[in-house]
Amino acid sequence: MKPIQVGLLGAGTVGSGTFRVLQRNQQEIRRRAGREIRITMVADLDTARARALVGDSAQVVSDARQVIANPEIDIVIELIGGYGVARTLVMEAIAAGKHVVTANKALLAVHGTEIFAAALEKGVMVAFEGAVAGGIPIIKALREGLTANRIEWIAGIINGTTNFILSEMRSKGLDFDQALAEAQRLGYAEADPTFDIEGTDAAHKATIMSAIAFGVPVQFDKAYIEGIAKLQAADIRYAEQLGYRIKLLGITRRREDAGAGSGGIELRVHPTLVPATRLIANVEGAMNAVVVQGDAVGTTLYYGKGAGAEPTGSAVVADLVDVTRLHTADPDHRVPHLAFQPDALHDTPILPIDEVITAFYLRLVVADQTGVLARITGILAEHEISIDAVLQRESAEGENQTDLIILTHETVEGRMTGALAKMQAVSTVLAPIVRIRKESLS
Repeated sequence: MKPIQVGLLGAGTVGSGTFRVLQRNQQEIRRRAGREIRITMVADLDTARARALVGDSAQVVSDARQVIANPEIDIVIELIGGYGVARTLVMEAIAAGKHVVTANKALLAVHGTEIFAAALEKGVMVAFEGAVAGGIPIIKALREGLTANRIEWIAGIINGTTNFILSEMRSKGLDFDQALAEAQRLGYAEADPTFDIEGTDAAHKATIMSAIAFGVPVQFDKAYIEGIAKLQAADIRYAEQLGYRIKLLGITRRREDAGAGSGGIELRVHPTLVPATRLIANVEGAMNAVVVQGDAVGTTLYYGKGAGAEPTGSAVVADLVDVTRLHTADPDHRVPHLAFQPDALHDTPILPIDEVITAFYLRLVVADQTGVLARITGILAEHEISIDAVLQRESAEGENQTDLIILTHETVEGRMTGALAKMQAVSTVLAPIVRIRKESLS
């Protein structure tokens, strides 16, 4: 049988990993796919780099449109990244009747609805396992393995850079800036780490998982995003004392009766206190993990390398195999891009953060005098927020202020925001109040 011919756009880290995995495991892949899969054309602005990678096994060009225009190419792999030229090239590949494999989470989180609609119209597939959590097959698990379930919630450590930083802060007592510098020294963080530490990367991935889990269009613009740059070592220490660890989580949850009673879907990325007894709380370093709660299966955990050349390349090659198996199938018999049939997607709203329901960790720097705790707990009671635990640091001799730590039970975020405003105005509260959300994940 004639080999499937693949065009690769981008010979960088993931592109090189994809090529190496495909070459090294060619025999196994052929046995699984039923035919040979060959990368026969590579486009990269750095043609010398691309030639060094593929040697004489593939044609190398600098113009990606030459790959798309080649009638012999069956599948186009897009590994350029970003929203701009990548979107244009993917749409052109679809228009040319090519199947597309991509690891571009940013592209799909922002333009996925448009891309999937175009692919449906042309009868081609867009596969994107590598876009979320690198080598962890979470997309296939959500789209196929858990298809019998009504997904209730997903919570994931889906950015290795931030997880490494938080792990260093906890294990070594480092401040954020020190941990970031160490991450950059070791190559876990970019010179400009904004995309990671501000939570944008994790939000792209959470947006994609949310759409698949709940059968809604991708809606990155409605995600709540909060990064880790303002986290302080003190809060990580206090969390540990209370039996929690702080992780940057991407969370999406179905709410039947949220906030004012309208219901909807939570889609948020932020630092989160997680009980130290949970498996996901013990995911350290640059590793990723995703917890999925289904009504039939219960809790499942997916763990592994969330980035890197060959872990992500593994996911890209798995997509190539899937497309090879199914490219001649009736489009109506393929797994839908977002798991649900396109005409069955819901318009369930993404809830604004003020309507999200969660518990909270609060740290207040307060004057060390009688009545302060009573005043603060009184404000929480006024806003119908119940307290789970209180920790007060013992003041050193001669010190006139102390840290007051409060853990609350679940409440509506908007209610907490109102309470915080009132607490902040109390004269004995001496610094901005730290608020970190808390999840039991059970």
